[in-house]
Amino acid sequence: MTGAEAILALHLAVILFNVGGLVVIPLGGWRGWGFVRGFWWRLLHLASLGVVALQAVLGKVCFLTVWQSELAGEAGSPAPLVARVVDRIIFWPLPLWGFAVLYVAVAAYVVALWFLVPSRLRQIDSGGSPATRRH
Repeated sequence: MTGAEAILALHLAVILFNVGGLVVIPLGGWRGWGFVRGFWWRLLHLASLGVVALQAVLGKVCFLTVWQSELAGEAGSPAPLVARVVDRIIFWPLPLWGFAVLYVAVAAYVVALWFLVPSRLRQIDSGGSPATRRH
């Protein structure tokens, strides 16, 4: 696996985490799945999408995209078929402002999910048993 392919795989994993969370959090809240209320998982999800939205609003291309492009250019050989297919799936031909609007809307949705499906931070109460505190 080349460096560019490794960055592409990481980028795809981040996208799957972000998009998966958009579906799993409300579905899990409705179905009563406890893991969707995990505070640290939810915070990571919010932070990840917040970084994506902030980069787009500032007119910056995702740093993973930049790294992948730089590494692919250094490789000098055509990308394997799988990498080309994944590239077409995750890199849409939109202007940067279109991505900014999309990512800010998605980030706003994730913030709304904090209120619609509140996270929980587990604590140990004074008696030594786990207690749940809502955030």
